[in-house]
Amino acid sequence: MNQQIKYVHTNLIANDWKKLAEFYIHVFGCKPVYPERHLSGEWIENLTKINDVEMNGIHLQLPGYTDNGPTLEIFEYNKKSNIQIHQINNFGFSHIAFHVDNVEEMVATVIENGGQKYGELVKTEIAGVGTLTAIYVQDIEGNIVELQNWEK
Repeated sequence: MNQQIKYVHTNLIANDWKKLAEFYIHVFGCKPVYPERHLSGEWIENLTKINDVEMNGIHLQLPGYTDNGPTLEIFEYNKKSNIQIHQINNFGFSHIAFHVDNVEEMVATVIENGGQKYGELVKTEIAGVGTLTAIYVQDIEGNIVELQNWEK
């Protein structure tokens, strides 16, 4: 293959994109990448296969990356699906993960900002890799986020 490939973003669909973006900015230190997006028209209808669709949102620079790094794209549709079940074993994308210095402190920060625990905190030795401390939490809209820390 002769194509150059570069990962650019992960999209997260929100009920309230502004509120969800603020959660990721405040809790995880993501930074807004302007301009905000307000998308409509035939081109986006063709792309999404949704008639009269409008999308609003923003890209967030992820912590640990420069201005040209991958982003978290948070969008809200004017036409919403009625299906909203967040489970770790659903088909498709399951969760995003952040490496943090202190997992327990970050869990407290998530909860203080309206999120909640999804699973229990675990600490386990992975042979040849190190010691993993991790937990799944949910953001303010129920999306699953892994908080992890690796020690050698």
